[in-house]
Amino acid sequence: MKRPAVKAEVERIDREESVLLDALLKARNEAGLTQAEVAERMGTQAPAVVRLERSLATGKHSPSIATVRKYVKACGKNLVLQVA
Repeated sequence: MKRPAVKAEVERIDREESVLLDALLKARNEAGLTQAEVAERMGTQAPAVVRLERSLATGKHSPSIATVRKYVKACGKNLVLQVA
């Protein structure tokens, strides 16, 4: 993290994952769902949803687009990706 370019890239990734986590939590809250209910709709167990949300909060793992799509669909939303 001593190199400015490396530090900047890590900070960029952290910001992007924070935005994704905020969007997922907002979708779950708007749907009025618990983590267990989202998990059931995704066809998985509650600990998997807990790990997904925690991994985004800590930045230790980036979920696949397929996993994010399942989560969002479970919340009654659609995933829209945009390249800018």
